[in-house]
Amino acid sequence: MATDLKFEKPIIELKNKISELRTFTEEKEIDLSEEIIKLEKRLHELEKEIYGNLQPWERVQIARHTERPTTLDYIDHLFTDFLEMHGDRLYGDDPAIVAGIAKFNGTPVTVIGHQRGKNTKDNIYRNFGSPHPEGYRKALRLMKQADKFQRPIICFIDTKGAYPGKEAEERGQSEAIARNLLEMAGLKVPIICIVIGEGGSGGALALGVGNHIHMLENSTYSVISPEGAAALLWKDSSLAQKAAETMKITAPDLKELGIIDEIIREVKGGAHRDVKEQAEYIGETIKKSLKELSLLSEEELLSQKYEKFKNIGQYSDESDHNNAH
Repeated sequence: MATDLKFEKPIIELKNKISELRTFTEEKEIDLSEEIIKLEKRLHELEKEIYGNLQPWERVQIARHTERPTTLDYIDHLFTDFLEMHGDRLYGDDPAIVAGIAKFNGTPVTVIGHQRGKNTKDNIYRNFGSPHPEGYRKALRLMKQADKFQRPIICFIDTKGAYPGKEAEERGQSEAIARNLLEMAGLKVPIICIVIGEGGSGGALALGVGNHIHMLENSTYSVISPEGAAALLWKDSSLAQKAAETMKITAPDLKELGIIDEIIREVKGGAHRDVKEQAEYIGETIKKSLKELSLLSEEELLSQKYEKFKNIGQYSDESDHNNAH
């Protein structure tokens, strides 16, 4: 049973009321079908009203839901013959990033993604989905292998950020992330990136230089967490909700800004409500992306990726400034 969020309280109360009436009908043999039908109609309207008008902070809460599906959940539902590979050939293995080869509808692909834990023990093992440098180097090793054997790459993004600890810095965290950005930009196979939960900071971007970037409807993608932004801007991390509303970190905002290609719809109430159905939505998008990108040559894939990132944001050069005067 999924854990309910605060803003879902009216929906839960109405569902409980309907359940009580059904139980009462069965036990007392009293026909309350008309009342139940009215309440079910109201429930449908309420779900449409609440889930159809989610605020940024509410989407952040769904993206962080403890039961939200992870990379391995989607691998189980979307791919066959998955063979996980370990280690970066330099230091060790990082369980915060899962990487391997698999088949998607019969097509060989390389799958890479951040991996969070499902409980306290698992989260400690996975370092809460915050990778060390060896995680990013493992990912890059598999990407280069994919490039060599002409396999499309599918990346699932879901991290609050790269691990900021001393040992990660000693082993070259910033260099590992920068190296991934540089190398991904030059890979000549289709790269599809999907933000499935939180896409935080460089830790997310290190798996995010793709030909297509998609986001689940209730995921987030930003250079910093709302708490971090609030602490920097207002010296008060408790103002995270205010920060979330101004940062443009949700899928609809990023689609409007041209940063992502497609919003993948979510199951009503969030992906954690039905992993199988959510995986089907993601699968449809991957299939569509692969079909589009398979039509491009290596040179066209590189050019498309270059143009995509070049066109993100607004800027002007000195000649534009001078001409304006």
